[in-house]
Amino acid sequence: MHTVAVLALDRVVPFDLSTPLEVFARTRLPDGGAAYRVKVCGAGASVDAGMFTLRPPWGLAALAEADTIVLPGRSETLPVPDEVLDALRRAAARGTRIASICSGAFILAATGLLAGRRATTHWACAAELADRYPDIDVDPDVLYVDNGQFLTSAGAAAGLDLCLHLIRRDHGSVVAADAARLSVMPLEREGGQAQFIVHDPPPIPRGSAMEKVLRWVEENCARDLGLAEIAGHAGMSVRTLNRRFREQTGTTPLQWLLRARVRQAQHLLEGTDQPVDRIAGRVGFGSPTAFRERFKRVVGTSPHAYRASFRRS
Repeated sequence: MHTVAVLALDRVVPFDLSTPLEVFARTRLPDGGAAYRVKVCGAGASVDAGMFTLRPPWGLAALAEADTIVLPGRSETLPVPDEVLDALRRAAARGTRIASICSGAFILAATGLLAGRRATTHWACAAELADRYPDIDVDPDVLYVDNGQFLTSAGAAAGLDLCLHLIRRDHGSVVAADAARLSVMPLEREGGQAQFIVHDPPPIPRGSAMEKVLRWVEENCARDLGLAEIAGHAGMSVRTLNRRFREQTGTTPLQWLLRARVRQAQHLLEGTDQPVDRIAGRVGFGSPTAFRERFKRVVGTSPHAYRASFRRS
């Protein structure tokens, strides 16, 4: 079983600490078995977590047995104990995956493991990270950055995005989608760069006046739908349709339709061996070129690269 060690140091942010504990501990495989073994590790007998004191059941030695180490955020002004840095470097040398949440990036940066790599952290301390570690390419506009062995995320809820991404890397879309539902977390959030997390069709506002027409568009997105046909099905004018769409989904009918097509393409890329050009036609794109351009704009990579990363065996 994959072991996740969450490292709690003094002044740890409780939210960042609890996020990986809850998400990974609740994740279940299709047969109902636990997907992860989660351990809380510390550098001492107790950890000052601000409003409470934590007594970690495991020490730094447990990092040597972990498949993934998660570094929750803490005050970026605090020094990182040498024994912690040494333990993390040894783990990295063994190939252990290390991920930071929020200002936990400062812990990872202090090891030198992020040198020459792209990384992110909470927007409020991104400038400080860049100033302190000029050899790191700090991107403050993304929810998380995946460098393979080393991952960093922005603050607060971005830790959820990162955890879901890791689950998807480890166990595929079905398990990650279930973990997202348990976390009451949207499968994709707007903002920043495209995210390699569970990609389902755009969420449909439950109980909204547009719910039926949105479901109809989703079910028929492979067709050559136009605004007039969508508006006719909804029983309203094109102008009213555009206004209602923006009010209830935050986007236009065309953008929603294109996103739905891309999501369907992602599932076909993950779960079938169909050629990319055929998938383009199946999900409603008029040409493979238009499909590739839209896919890269939404997802941030090409269909072929996406399939190589997330194809389910």
